[in-house]
Amino acid sequence: MSERVIPVMDLRQAQVPPLPLQPLPEGALVADALGRPLHDLRISVTDRCNFRCSYCMPKEVFDHYHQFLPHAELLSFEEITRLASVFVGLGVRKLRLTGGEPLLRRGIESLIAMLAALRTPEGQALDLTLTTNGSLLARKAAALKAAGLQRITVSLDGLDDAVFQRMNDVGFPVGEVLRGIETALDVGLGPVKVNMVVKRGVNEDQILPMARHFRDHYGGAVVLRFIEYMDVGATNGWRMDEVLPSRELLARLQAEFPLRPLDAAAPGETAERWAYADGRGEVGLISSVTQAFCGDCNRARLSTEGKLYTCLFAHAGHDLRALLRGGASDAQMRAALGALWSRRDDRYSQLRGQGQALPGDGSRRVEMHYIGG
Repeated sequence: MSERVIPVMDLRQAQVPPLPLQPLPEGALVADALGRPLHDLRISVTDRCNFRCSYCMPKEVFDHYHQFLPHAELLSFEEITRLASVFVGLGVRKLRLTGGEPLLRRGIESLIAMLAALRTPEGQALDLTLTTNGSLLARKAAALKAAGLQRITVSLDGLDDAVFQRMNDVGFPVGEVLRGIETALDVGLGPVKVNMVVKRGVNEDQILPMARHFRDHYGGAVVLRFIEYMDVGATNGWRMDEVLPSRELLARLQAEFPLRPLDAAAPGETAERWAYADGRGEVGLISSVTQAFCGDCNRARLSTEGKLYTCLFAHAGHDLRALLRGGASDAQMRAALGALWSRRDDRYSQLRGQGQALPGDGSRRVEMHYIGG
């Protein structure tokens, strides 16, 4: 049998032209080239993960030979907090910590406490959340809550242990993730969101068991969201025939449970919301492949070592760490971020759905584990 070789370019070294540092008035909010505001910032605190899910970090690529970032290249907690503060001045009101697996970052509770102390210009606390695979949640939930974390999202791709272990590809048991969800609810990190990535022919038989479990056991305390398998990065072997469209998934749910549509909870929300007709909670559908939501996307992503990505499907990031460590003032950082966001015109999913030429075709997209989902 011949070996299968998957070439991987180190996107961490991708560069873009330097940003102009023209002054931006204090208190001025920014909108991009398509009129979209800057509201959410997703912060990757590590490029490491203890799972090897095929849609994110396939084991044949991210094996024991793979070189992760050395600690000195990661943004420090102080650098992350400083950048977050500048983003808040431009309109960010929600911070989400991601990875890799963010609970692998040593001392993550200290960072949460620092971010929880930030305030908007009006003096309001930010919406501070974290996404995790749940493997360490049972032992860390209480400390996360005490540090100031408000809510948590758990990635879980099936209830059947064999299916789940095949998905995470490291033999991690589903029971430990479920225990983490219970603990998170017990300490007040609710309502908990549970994200399930659905791959046709792999875990689609888990859709109804997942819906029944969280509806019957938790009602509105846990919101289950189904995510279409996306073409993020270049190493997951994505194919359209492995995508289960949300419309088809919704039909399966409606055949089992009467559902009624709900309005979006906030501008730019990615999930289409459906409530159980009997009032026992809700489910969400995230359809970034078949029903692009680029039109009101208000999210920026900060990579582990300080590159800013303005789209989940980006090919290159802007090096904010160089500004931080090069002595830039907050005013200069603000000007740079304002200039970057104002010229943003990303709409990858929308163009893909329309069959149009995609920006950066021929270049490799950044991997999901590097900038979070």
